[in-house]
Amino acid sequence: MNHERTLNLLNGQSMYHFFKKTHFLEGELMIPFNEAMCYGDTCNDIFSHEFIQIRAKVHHVTPEQYTEIALNPLKPLFSKNFTRISLWFDEDMFCQINILTVLAWLDQTDYKGSIDLHIVGDKFELMDSFTLNAEGYYAIYKQVLIQKEIPQHNFPAPLKTGIELYLTYLNKESDLMRYLKKYPDLSEKELVFKLIMEFQHYGLGDTQYLEIIRSYRGN
Repeated sequence: MNHERTLNLLNGQSMYHFFKKTHFLEGELMIPFNEAMCYGDTCNDIFSHEFIQIRAKVHHVTPEQYTEIALNPLKPLFSKNFTRISLWFDEDMFCQINILTVLAWLDQTDYKGSIDLHIVGDKFELMDSFTLNAEGYYAIYKQVLIQKEIPQHNFPAPLKTGIELYLTYLNKESDLMRYLKKYPDLSEKELVFKLIMEFQHYGLGDTQYLEIIRSYRGN
């Protein structure tokens, strides 16, 4: 008998722990995607040896540490031992570029099954859902993350917005960069806190903001 098996891919360890603690999706297979694909370089071949080397450097860890943190939890995804995949992500830019990367890998590996995309709020409550297929997303990933170009494609609204933010947030005239210009004398710690509060639609964390501040200030 052919049993349907759903793999639930969650955006990060905190969502994974929250779902476990609240018994949400209890009894179902859940794994976290521990990445921040909206920050730093990447390459064409997703999750390859080259990818691991590049992303480990972005996160200032060894390739072995990166594999342990980011890739080992994804083993059920790599095994393809499921008939349906459900993605659980926030609507911010951080999450949307992670979604694009996962969809691109599914396309790159010729996944033909169903994909449910669930958008959750800041308390992990369900806000919206979409049904997708992976076809075409690998080309879009390359266009967005490698070539830094806006694709001509009909996306779910959160993904469209996330891509637009990703392609502009480090530009000199972005709202983020103009905000940094306003506070040249604020300490790094204070400025990181203000950025996290002010730019929640980016979804970046303190590590990324600290690097952006230091790069902007030439430290």
